[in-house]
Amino acid sequence: MANRADRGRKLLVWLALVVLSIPALLPMAWMVSTSLKTDKQVFATEGKGAPTVSLKSLVPRPVNLKNYPDALTALPLRVYVRNTAFLCLMNILGAVLSSAVVAYGFARMRFIGRDGLFLVMVATMAIPGQVTMVPVFAMYRALGWYGSYLPLTVPAFFGVPFFIFLLTQFYRTLPDEMAEAARLDGAGEWRIFTRLMLPLSKPALATCALFQFVGTWNDFLGPLLYLNDPQKYTVAYGLQQFMSKNGGQWTLLMAAATLFTLPVVVIFFFAQRTFIQGIATTGGRN
Repeated sequence: MANRADRGRKLLVWLALVVLSIPALLPMAWMVSTSLKTDKQVFATEGKGAPTVSLKSLVPRPVNLKNYPDALTALPLRVYVRNTAFLCLMNILGAVLSSAVVAYGFARMRFIGRDGLFLVMVATMAIPGQVTMVPVFAMYRALGWYGSYLPLTVPAFFGVPFFIFLLTQFYRTLPDEMAEAARLDGAGEWRIFTRLMLPLSKPALATCALFQFVGTWNDFLGPLLYLNDPQKYTVAYGLQQFMSKNGGQWTLLMAAATLFTLPVVVIFFFAQRTFIQGIATTGGRN
């Protein structure tokens, strides 16, 4: 009886999760469905003058796979993907490594003003980006960085406050005995950090890398502010340019948007175990 009751509770939880996920999945289902339709199917009506919207209309009949190669030729998606992948790589390397170094200093080293600096760093997360947008733009323009990738990559190498906070909590969960043993063997702080702490923090580092990838991949405002060369556009900005010029071609736009979303979904699907482990191990001491 107990096993049957457990199975019943698990089934109810599973059904509740399925029902709650429907509102989040419907827009994606509509996007994929539209990418597989013809223009006639998208704007099909039932005599009411407006396109039909129903669960039945989500199923394309017939399936039109031609939208995907057409989308690849309608806009230079390969160039946009290459540019976005480059920015993702640079930002992941810069943000994760620099944040790990700063977090180790806050978590494992003692120096005057450490707690105050940490509070100031955490407080910067409460400042909206719109507040500093104009002076930061003016600074980068004065440096001659406008029109290049430097404003979109260099800041990542100076640490990300959220990642620093996350990694600081993780490093504080590690026992002090390991670092003390390494010091007794003659290891310095840098050696302890690179040889001991970094290998142990792989789940937390992977979580930061995933957050940074999603943020850079979806970034629209940064390229909008600093890029003026179409050959340097990212996928998010390129899709907006395509929509402004060809707003009526919904099938091609949704096909390109599906291709744009696919890497994020695939990476999260394969990295979800590491992602959950990294979040779970930053809350307190094990």
